[in-house]
Amino acid sequence: MSLLGQGSRKWIRLRIGLLLIAMTVGMAAVAKGAWHLGVERSEQLLDLAEEQYERRISLPARRGMITDRHGEELAVEVEVDSVYADARQIEDPAGAAARLARYLGTDEKKLSRRLASKKHFVWLERRVTPDAAAGIAQLEIPGVRLLKESKRYYPNRLLASHVLGFAGIDAVGLEGVELNYDDQLRGRREAVTGLRDGRGHVVFADSVFGPEGVVGNTVELTIDKTLQYIAEQELAATVRTYNARAGQVVIMDPHTGELLALANWPSYNPNVLSRSDPETRRNRAVLDVFEPGSTFKIFTLAAALNSGAVRPDDLIFCERGRWEIGDTKKVPIHDDHRDGWLTPAQCLKRSSNICFAKIAIDMGKKRLYHYLRRFGFGESTRVDLPFEARGVLHHYKKWYDIDAATISFGQGVGVTGIQMTAALSAVANGGVLMKPMLVRRIVGPDKETLRTFASTKKRRVISRYTARLVGDIMTSVTEEGGTGFQGALDGFLVAGKTGTAQKSVGKTGYQDDKWVASFFGFVPADGPRLAISVVIDEPLINHYGGTVAAPALRRIADQSLRYLGVSRKNVVRRRPPERAAPEALASEPADGEAALRAPRAMEPGQIPTPDLKGMTMKQALDALSLARLRPVIRGTGFALDQLPAAFEPVEPGAFVQVNFRPLEGTSDLDDVQHDDVSEEDDADPS
Repeated sequence: MSLLGQGSRKWIRLRIGLLLIAMTVGMAAVAKGAWHLGVERSEQLLDLAEEQYERRISLPARRGMITDRHGEELAVEVEVDSVYADARQIEDPAGAAARLARYLGTDEKKLSRRLASKKHFVWLERRVTPDAAAGIAQLEIPGVRLLKESKRYYPNRLLASHVLGFAGIDAVGLEGVELNYDDQLRGRREAVTGLRDGRGHVVFADSVFGPEGVVGNTVELTIDKTLQYIAEQELAATVRTYNARAGQVVIMDPHTGELLALANWPSYNPNVLSRSDPETRRNRAVLDVFEPGSTFKIFTLAAALNSGAVRPDDLIFCERGRWEIGDTKKVPIHDDHRDGWLTPAQCLKRSSNICFAKIAIDMGKKRLYHYLRRFGFGESTRVDLPFEARGVLHHYKKWYDIDAATISFGQGVGVTGIQMTAALSAVANGGVLMKPMLVRRIVGPDKETLRTFASTKKRRVISRYTARLVGDIMTSVTEEGGTGFQGALDGFLVAGKTGTAQKSVGKTGYQDDKWVASFFGFVPADGPRLAISVVIDEPLINHYGGTVAAPALRRIADQSLRYLGVSRKNVVRRRPPERAAPEALASEPADGEAALRAPRAMEPGQIPTPDLKGMTMKQALDALSLARLRPVIRGTGFALDQLPAAFEPVEPGAFVQVNFRPLEGTSDLDDVQHDDVSEEDDADPS
């Protein structure tokens, strides 16, 4: 064995050293690269990797339900398929679009442009029908896939559609309760991660659509599904029968202000919005302002009686059907009947414009305006629905002399159906204006009640006694000879008022061939459960409120009371004091004379006994003192009857016994009259 020379050994060591250096440098480079890739670029590379097998898609949260007062579902969420595509995998965009178009109902060119975009995610169609989803799945086009999403669904189709409104494609409320309570109904929006399987299909975990945290709250309404159905069916039948343009019905609990039904026609199906238009979706009971016509006389009468401007036994001369008013330019006011002397009750029963014009003039502009404002006219009711109209009631300082007269019988003032029903409820419940209530409570996804809504008393408008008296008078409207006798219901007293109003065209006057027929009432009149309004817009076959709207209210009331279990009874009609014009009254008052107490012919030396029924003790004592008669008092409260009877001829100084009895559920505080006109009436609200 030969030994290597010194030079050879050095060369070997050099080579080994160079190799070690090269290996060290290489290892350092590898380590540096690994550090760069594994640490410095880890997030970037991870994103690139996830791009290959994950998809993050922002999905709208599931909206909470809307239910009626009994928990019946009115609006729910259902799972449906949506179609999307990874356009980078589409080899023939035009061909794929042609195959998809027949299932999606989308323009083929539009689909082709989307598929040619080369984006990794494009929506082709959101929330398709089950049949369309099944057909697309069978096509098995690479890159085209289905994704489960939630969709708003209204299981009762047209029922309460104007109340519910609807939600848009991204689960955002756009109308009705869906809009007004969108923040409660809408859950938390979140982005979800989808994992792609070996064939490129997106797979989501079961928990993606289930967490309670992303589900909205449930909104429970005051609406009763059955009463809503009754109202809608009768409204639709009435509109069709009289070939009307539109109509509305409101049913309210007068004691709580709860809206039990709110119906409009024409209606629409919120499941297929594309088949409706804005006019069809219009919530007329809240948005449409109309002149109420004679139905407004209810509130003029209530104001006059409560303020003392008129007493129940007053006699008002109705000018035989024609009366002119005005200082310089005379404006005629007409009645359909050629009546003479009438009591306030008879004026309402006969619906005399002249009678109410005289009452309004005696009250004065400021006082009439004060009461109408207290009834809620000219202001929003603040019902839980969007875009509510406030109506039209100009400040009394802007009124001409004729304005007080015409406003008293419903011309020159604009109202909404919801306003009128709330004001009517104040008469029905004993004189308190209630805020219309649409939502009862908010319930969380875990069924826990988050908020409960209570009835809201806005203010007392008239005394309990006045409300009871006006309700009694209103029952005469549905009796034989009254304008609303077709609204009478067997077994129940019906308090109501008809309205037949020509449609205004602004300052230029009224249209001869367009009318609004209406009937407003509450049942049973002796124990009100429901306040109901029926308004029919532009009926063609007949336009009288007593013929068109009153029968509809009767049918609605009949079915509703049977549903609520309110039993019929042998009706004993309670009437306020009425007296006919005395036969001895041969002469008529001077033309233009306002409300007067009619004289009564007596034997020489005799005087008539005043009618004391319904008076307070002070009022009765004052009346007897004025008549120079001596009182004998029995009981407390309000005058129930008397001896001698009203209008009996007696000698001056004779004794008159008056029996008093409190009204049920009344107190002295309840019956304080609101004759004081508030300072706020001097400020123009506009």
